[in-house]
Amino acid sequence: MDAAPPTPYLGRVSSPTEPSATPDFLNHDRPPVPDLVVPRGVQPFHLHDRPVRGRLVRLGPLADALLTRHDSHPTVTALAGQALALTAGLAAALKFRGSFSLQAKGDGPVPMLLADCTDAGALRGYARANDERLAALLAGAPAPDAAALLGQGYLAFTCDQGPEMDRYQGIVAIEGTTLTEMTGTYFRTSEQIATHVHLACARTEAGWRAAALILERVAGEGGIGEMDRDAQDDAWRTAVALAATLTDAELLDDALPGERLLHRLFALEGLALDRARALSYGCRCSRAKLSGVLAGFGEEDLDHMAEDGTITMTCEFCNIGFRFDRAELRGTEG
Repeated sequence: MDAAPPTPYLGRVSSPTEPSATPDFLNHDRPPVPDLVVPRGVQPFHLHDRPVRGRLVRLGPLADALLTRHDSHPTVTALAGQALALTAGLAAALKFRGSFSLQAKGDGPVPMLLADCTDAGALRGYARANDERLAALLAGAPAPDAAALLGQGYLAFTCDQGPEMDRYQGIVAIEGTTLTEMTGTYFRTSEQIATHVHLACARTEAGWRAAALILERVAGEGGIGEMDRDAQDDAWRTAVALAATLTDAELLDDALPGERLLHRLFALEGLALDRARALSYGCRCSRAKLSGVLAGFGEEDLDHMAEDGTITMTCEFCNIGFRFDRAELRGTEG
């Protein structure tokens, strides 16, 4: 009996980034990225009978896994890490299945900063830099702030509840010198919520670490517990003053458990810890998604994108290239 002809690509199935016998639109396999979960990545808390709730975010080794996917300048990496920690903290407040994203677009050396996190804690993000403009900026300012990196533009916070629900998006102009100040502008103008935000990201002996402490004032019309309005104001100011004593080193210290850190700050203010939430490496790219993108291009565009018969699409989040055989792709008609 004659042997059956070999199945195309069957011997090359070593990674979902490479062509295989599985049709691209069906291939949802996870690319070769870290399978990493931080069980207590977000620690929500509140202060009993006080108008204060908050979240302590500590990415731990997840920060290094996410940030080292790109070979960026440390200043850019630190900004991306702050965005990841902030987004993880804000996503933890979601009351529905979906995702929360932060996007900054400007005319500076870092024209795009993006981070998003699902309600389940799948986190991803990246910062896109213009190398020439960044080098020119660094030559004159070795440690530029976020305003210098992003330039003029806008900051958008988006809640996506899925294809059947409308997205909620708040957009503000980039104002302030740090991402912390820019976030404060958003909450004051769009959400009208009093907040205190502390963001930190740095490369430590254990690798990159990123963290955030977020306080929000809870609306309390008519009083909270036995507190009248003046007492609530005092309680909020006290909580903010205590939070302001926190240092970057404490926030990023792996050896200092989050619960102990929070007790150092708020033990005398009625600290109550809520259920911790996990964070995970959350890039959601796949051949199926990228092949769908390619299907939207015309035949001439696909020809132009191909090199030696292959089109390579690189995920901006995980920086992994997916290879597609041009001969197998069918674009839209011109």
